Amino acid sequence: MMRRFSLGQRLTLLFILLLMLCAAVACAVQLWVSTQYGNAMVQRLSGGVAQQIARHEPILDAQGNVDRRALRPLFDRLMTFNPSVELYVISPDGDLLADGAPPGHIQRQKIAIAPVQAFLGGAPMPVLGDDPRSQHQKVFSATPLRQEGVLKGYLYIILQGEESNALAAMAWRQALWSTALWSLLLVALFGLLAGLLAWYWVTRPVKQLTAEVAGQENITAIKALAAQPLQPADGNEVAQLRNTFIGLARKIATQWDQLADSDRQRREFIATLSHDLRTPLTSLLGYLETLSLKATSLTPQEQQHYLATAMRQGQKVRHLSQQLFELARLEYGGIKPQRERFAMGELVSDVAQKFELTARTRELNLHIDVPGPLPQVFADVSMIERVMTNLLDNAIRHTPVGGEIRLTVWQENAQLQVEVADSGTGVDAALRDDLFQRPSVLNPQASRENRGGLGLLIVKRMLELHGGGIRLMESVSGARFRFFVPL
Repeated sequence: MMRRFSLGQRLTLLFILLLMLCAAVACAVQLWVSTQYGNAMVQRLSGGVAQQIARHEPILDAQGNVDRRALRPLFDRLMTFNPSVELYVISPDGDLLADGAPPGHIQRQKIAIAPVQAFLGGAPMPVLGDDPRSQHQKVFSATPLRQEGVLKGYLYIILQGEESNALAAMAWRQALWSTALWSLLLVALFGLLAGLLAWYWVTRPVKQLTAEVAGQENITAIKALAAQPLQPADGNEVAQLRNTFIGLARKIATQWDQLADSDRQRREFIATLSHDLRTPLTSLLGYLETLSLKATSLTPQEQQHYLATAMRQGQKVRHLSQQLFELARLEYGGIKPQRERFAMGELVSDVAQKFELTARTRELNLHIDVPGPLPQVFADVSMIERVMTNLLDNAIRHTPVGGEIRLTVWQENAQLQVEVADSGTGVDAALRDDLFQRPSVLNPQASRENRGGLGLLIVKRMLELHGGGIRLMESVSGARFRFFVPL
């Protein structure tokens, strides 16, 4: 049922219910306080009535007994002068000895004596005692009846009798109806005012925010929301909610831009790879076609040359396809590091030995600097070996005859740093920013020869899987790559 109401209607209904509850509680408290105050005033004003009557009227006979028939005319006469009182004589134990009630009106023949003793002992008023004509308790006046110092009973006077209670009840009902009517009117008035304030301060801003957020159906609208400034939100939940939506819109806009840039890079990457694959494939098919069409007119030396060239182009295509497959597996979680403890210095020496013959053939000086002892690293041996192999292969290919290549390993904090430096041509300044990014065909300087293939991108992905990284360091001559692996 509540789901059918709007936020403003729910708040208004809640305010009305709270106001009605507060009004009911206030009325109940006021009635109780008024009753207690009235009882206390009646008892204070008429508390000595019983003593005055006992002093001037004969209640006990000469033998100290109570004669019901003799007291009945006295009680009737006194109650005629003051209809609000009811007179009784009770024994020291609280038994009813005499009364002036009409036949059938007495509902209890014994009353509690403790309130009488409390009243006579000066207890705070109002002190309520049992009413013989009902099951309720009422204010009373009492005085002991003694003869020759012996307690014979008490004169017990109910100060608010049946007639007084009937008139009071009628008056209370009229006052209650009047109070209830005015309370309802005030509740309705203040409920309407609370509803208007709730609509102005709560519902209206929420509806505006809902309409604003509901209109975010495309990225243009989301970016327009993200461009809006944040509002001061000190204790303002609606403003905080709006700022949260703006922050969410900014995240969505940022992620959208990142996705758009990633998609752009993917399309450029595909275009670049298509270009890189087309060149060797075209050369391969051209030489094969030449061999097919001119097989009878070519000399054996020319046939061997064409076949060797076709083989080289095929090797390029195979190498590039292998790199693409490996990069795809790295980027999409197809390869997980198989970590183990090993000595980085020993791995560096093993990798250097693989290139020792190639370096000697090209007359290159290969130096290894591994200060020891170094702590073992927890990583995938094959991946780290692949990283150093790619870097050394690039260094050897780009270092001229008689050049120098240096491998250095050292510990820095909780990392092992490895640096591969060469004295070659170095990296063009225009390629430094995109050196570890996917190649783009839109960059005419990013030729595959200058960038070293996809090897650097694969190296970066492998190191990132270990929590490490790689960067190109500044160098006077040649290229200097430095990577680290956490211990």
